[in-house]
Amino acid sequence: MFENLSKPRTYQKEIKLYTGTSNPALAQRIADILHLELQGLKLEKFANGEIYARFLESVRGDEVFFIQSIVGQNINDALMETLIVADAANRASAERFTAVIPHYGYARQDRKASSREPITARLVANLLEAAGVDRVITLDLHSGQIQGFFDIPVTHLTALYQFGDYFKQKPFDWGNTVVVSPDMGRAKVAKKLSDYLGCEVAIAHKSRPKHNAAEVMGIIGDIVGKTCIINDDMIDTAGTLVGSITKLKEMGAGNIYVSATHGIFSGEAIQRLESSPIVECVVTDAIPCEVANTPGSKIKQISIAGALALCIYNVYTDHPVSESSYGNSEM
Repeated sequence: MFENLSKPRTYQKEIKLYTGTSNPALAQRIADILHLELQGLKLEKFANGEIYARFLESVRGDEVFFIQSIVGQNINDALMETLIVADAANRASAERFTAVIPHYGYARQDRKASSREPITARLVANLLEAAGVDRVITLDLHSGQIQGFFDIPVTHLTALYQFGDYFKQKPFDWGNTVVVSPDMGRAKVAKKLSDYLGCEVAIAHKSRPKHNAAEVMGIIGDIVGKTCIINDDMIDTAGTLVGSITKLKEMGAGNIYVSATHGIFSGEAIQRLESSPIVECVVTDAIPCEVANTPGSKIKQISIAGALALCIYNVYTDHPVSESSYGNSEM
């Protein structure tokens, strides 16, 4: 009865995509590009708020990709969903579990700026590894050093060149356009974007007395009468950003455009941006935004589903292509 077990057997690992609750629309776009179906995953809550997760089919020996942005009003639920699903996949004998995290939550606390502070970016990395995550795919981390917090592979993508392609379609006079770094820390990224667009770069010098507050003290570079493109990794309350925009206008800037990978848009952020003197604010769909691309709105959204889909394909097939093919860049 066991004679067939002695014969060589060929196993084909299967790729399976699952989504959490934070951004199912992005997960569906990725699945459509890969010509795959989002698989069944039951996510519920007990009466006391505890999260329950169960795969609705076998994942034994499969390559599992779980797509979840750790962000939103229920950010802690999004994080716990990711950890619980990873644990479920490992206990169900999945071959490998990859967490696709377009927005990596808790990334802003990546060092001890003052005594008695946590380093939450490292804490989340430890939690993901402890839950059994084998690889992380993420997009425009708050700082590149966060990759070093992991002992598992991290694929760090950037939307920088997608923003570049978006602005290249605009009828700008590139000799009269400047990419503005919102602070000294983003100067290197701003220089990459300006080189890609073939224009100048300027750097805003700011003081930051507290969280979600900053004041522009001066500008390194010429912005007078020029079209300005402010590039950042995230927009939270937009209070600091709108203050910077107002200051740039006072200093003689021309039309102002804003691009940011992660449009968190907490509180009255969208109202602040809509009433500000910007022409457009362009974000990715790493985080859902209901008003984006609606008539009359200054909030525009571009999709990073294609880059994430190609990355997932390359990870699944171990395809030895250059990471630059899907927009990866050392930040």
